[in-house]
Amino acid sequence: MRSLGTSRRRSAAASAVVVAALLTTAACGGGDSDNGDGDGGGKGTGFNAAVDKVANPSDKKGGTLKFIGVQDADSWDTTRGYYGFAWNFMRYYSRQLVTPAAVPGEGGLELKPDLAKSTAKVSEDGKTYTYELKDGITWQDGKPITAQDIKYGIERQWAQDVLSGGPVHVKNTLDPEGKYKGPYKDPGGLDAIQTPDDKTIVFKLPKANSDFEQMLSMTSSSPVPKAKDTKSKYGLSPFSSGPYKFKEYSPNKKLVLVRNENWKRSTDTVRKALPGKITVTLISNPDELDKRLISGDYDVDLNATGLSPAGRASALKEHKGNVDNPETGFIRYAAFPQSVKPFDDIHCRKAAIYGSDHKSIQTARGGPMGGGDIGTNMLPPVVPGSDTSYDPYGLAKNDGAANVEKAKEELKKCGKPNGFKTTIAVRNNKDVEVDTAEAMQASLKKVGIEAQIDEYDGAQIAGIVGNPKVVKKKNYGIIVMGWGPDFNSVQGYGKPLWHSVNILPNGNNNFSEIDEPKIDKAFEKFEAELDEDKAAEIASSINKQVMEGAYYLPFTFEKMLTWRSSRLTNAYSTYAYSGQYDYASLGVK
Repeated sequence: MRSLGTSRRRSAAASAVVVAALLTTAACGGGDSDNGDGDGGGKGTGFNAAVDKVANPSDKKGGTLKFIGVQDADSWDTTRGYYGFAWNFMRYYSRQLVTPAAVPGEGGLELKPDLAKSTAKVSEDGKTYTYELKDGITWQDGKPITAQDIKYGIERQWAQDVLSGGPVHVKNTLDPEGKYKGPYKDPGGLDAIQTPDDKTIVFKLPKANSDFEQMLSMTSSSPVPKAKDTKSKYGLSPFSSGPYKFKEYSPNKKLVLVRNENWKRSTDTVRKALPGKITVTLISNPDELDKRLISGDYDVDLNATGLSPAGRASALKEHKGNVDNPETGFIRYAAFPQSVKPFDDIHCRKAAIYGSDHKSIQTARGGPMGGGDIGTNMLPPVVPGSDTSYDPYGLAKNDGAANVEKAKEELKKCGKPNGFKTTIAVRNNKDVEVDTAEAMQASLKKVGIEAQIDEYDGAQIAGIVGNPKVVKKKNYGIIVMGWGPDFNSVQGYGKPLWHSVNILPNGNNNFSEIDEPKIDKAFEKFEAELDEDKAAEIASSINKQVMEGAYYLPFTFEKMLTWRSSRLTNAYSTYAYSGQYDYASLGVK
């Protein structure tokens, strides 16, 4: 899941010390719940009241739910959006055949029927998925949602020349050779999706893929009525199949949703649809955002990036009962592009891994609560096959300190006994990345690796660090980045990062430029494996191959401190959306 870059003003060292002390206090739990220090008990208030349980459960309808953010969606078009918070928010106005369950934590990873009467009927060979649609499902104009609408909405993924930017997992699975030209160039449609009648849709896969239904649960598989498709302008006013519809939208300023009077609650067992209206206010100053949340002017941070250091200090000191500390499912890491010397040598990569002070990097990212646990490997804890105890480089041992002796041994093995020079690339709108790079820079210097830091335009990821030629030209030997699962499997998380097919000339996410046939074949084996336990074993083996190749240095299994207003009801964090609150369930007092 593409990481969102938002700017946070750099904090003074003294402020960081204050925050660290407050985080330690918060970690102790206990105390008087009237002061917001309790664990919430599954009720209304308390620190972590919305982690693995529901805070303020209620069925009360009405009121205005108020979001605030510093970043608009990359697109509100369900086909094009690739920000995690946008996928979460899109469920207000879009439905899918199946969708994540509306329950806290890990339970949100289970898929439930949405537009379909049931989850898929799958053939024994795993190549045919059949769905029958519910009765009474309608568009915002009252017309029935048909199987043809779902087929057309999915086919829009093929129109990358017009609708670029979104996930294309279904496209790549159904048409791996890219023969279909999309609905705008070939209105005859894709043969792999069949609609024998208005209520039945059948997917014919060229080969089995164990994650196919998870792909169909993504908002990029939402229906779109052909007559309402405004192509590249669709994201300005998407046609609603969900409980809310667009009323007003000014990009980078304001978005207002109101009730879709033709949505039928009886057909939707997932979305609570409690607020009478939903508003989004977009501003440019992230510190001002935290102040407005804490003062009670707004309910939720749309972007779900967590409180800034200054915001954490204020919230934990005076309003700890409004703070939650969920896991996000993201790993923050450094990637070592193999096209940049000397990182074409595995021993030089290992030297950088051993020579980094992992504790100081964790501290720079916000400590155990604001940043997360020290990352031990590259598979997030939420993904089947993950094992956080697997720590081949001892990153979490000895309090995360650098292993200077091992780093110098590896430098000798790669022919650089006196070290070498390189450049760390970080986004200029992610202050925590700059802090991370500085911590890494300081520890690497002690083993002879001199790393300068280059802050590039964070809005231009695809054309800078996503362009291998630019990476090589700028000598970006270390790229600081983060990633979370598009859907919850090693394919949904790791394939964009580790498979050779994803080494792209632009928009590349395989930053380490891994081209390893054994890893590629392991992904093929995973996709064909329909047994969940065996698939998890394959996922574990892929992760081990990635770690043994020393292509990455994992920093943290990310956690964040989030603000939950006192007005919110039915608030809970969900693994389905990277520890964010499940927006479709929220209400207000």
